[in-house]
Amino acid sequence: MIQHFRKKFIIFSTGALVLVILTIVGSISAVTYVRSRQEVNAVLTILANNEGEMPAGRVKNQPALFTQPQFTRESLFQYRFFSATIPDGGGPVAVDNQHILSVSPVEIKKLAQRVQGRSGNQGHVLYKRTVYAYKIKPFNGRTVVVFLDESLLMTRTREIIYIGLLLGLVSLILYMTILILFSRRAIRPIIQAEQRQKEFITNAGHELKTPLSVIEANTELQELTTGETELTTSTKQQVDRLTSLINSLVSLARLQEQPTISVSLVNVSQVTTKVAQGLASVIKGDGHHFKLAVTPDLRANVDQNYFYELVSILLDNANKYCDQGGTVGLSLRPGKRNKSITLAVTNSYAAGDQVDPRRFFERFYREDKARTVNQKAGFGIGLSMAQMIVRNFGGRINAKYADGKIIMAVTLKAASVDKNKG
Repeated sequence: MIQHFRKKFIIFSTGALVLVILTIVGSISAVTYVRSRQEVNAVLTILANNEGEMPAGRVKNQPALFTQPQFTRESLFQYRFFSATIPDGGGPVAVDNQHILSVSPVEIKKLAQRVQGRSGNQGHVLYKRTVYAYKIKPFNGRTVVVFLDESLLMTRTREIIYIGLLLGLVSLILYMTILILFSRRAIRPIIQAEQRQKEFITNAGHELKTPLSVIEANTELQELTTGETELTTSTKQQVDRLTSLINSLVSLARLQEQPTISVSLVNVSQVTTKVAQGLASVIKGDGHHFKLAVTPDLRANVDQNYFYELVSILLDNANKYCDQGGTVGLSLRPGKRNKSITLAVTNSYAAGDQVDPRRFFERFYREDKARTVNQKAGFGIGLSMAQMIVRNFGGRINAKYADGKIIMAVTLKAASVDKNKG
């Protein structure tokens, strides 16, 4: 159980860090991308307002940028841009290519005429694997098309994103390494508390057995003297009940200590049938119907004794809480593609909508809130033991209520069998 808790602690801690890293890197990337786009649009606007030329003096009417200093005439020289002026009535196209070397005047004319036919006054165009942002602005009798090479800006943005992701990945790996190395120390108080709890249950169980034995012996001695009475009968019943509770608690504590399980290839169909045959008379004697459906020759890598105990616990629990005249069902069948085995135990229970199946595996959880004592009442420990056994097998167990029945379903990994052997 400690290893299971440790794994969950590592998973949840790592998941929280991943969420934080993604939030930080995502925020930085988004801000950087938006800032780059704003810068491109701002430069295009300045150039378009100056008819594709560099402003002669101070740059006026600059667009407001997010966390971006104001442009100066000198700062605009860092950008690569070109422009074309197209007369409205036709005529020669004027080209300004002083700030670009990779695009010829002829290609600038072609690009300007191509984008002029598009809808909208700005966008992007791809030329020789380079993306150029453009903006179109009409003036008196002419149209100015300004192009800006945005590859430098977007490359810088991509580099920031890549560096952020790389640093986040390195931080995550470093964090996971430290967490795995020191996680046991981090949960040491929980381990110690769990260990003290197990020791207390075991020690208390042994200490309680002695006075219970004395009470039982005194009761039997009294019966020899005065005969069996209602008082002595009640005393012996309570002694038996407490002894059973102590044994269950000790067994549960031992299961949590990761006991040595003799896992081997077991024919679980045979074991399930054997348990069903042993309890069938008890179930029918309590006034319940019993339905059994076991697929033959299903095998799994389990401990045979613990699997026998698992089926017994589930079947006994179903019988205890089955409605009078109801049906107890036990089925064992292969899962999808024969990769798993499903053990299902059901019992009729009309008041199932008043209980919470998710709490069935809690220790000492009982459906009857008053915990009234009757002949079939349990202690609320059996299903906790069943859950622990299934976990030690590496399987899953869950409970649900459907169609007037409580359903306990166990899923185990099926074992592959070489049919050429034996």
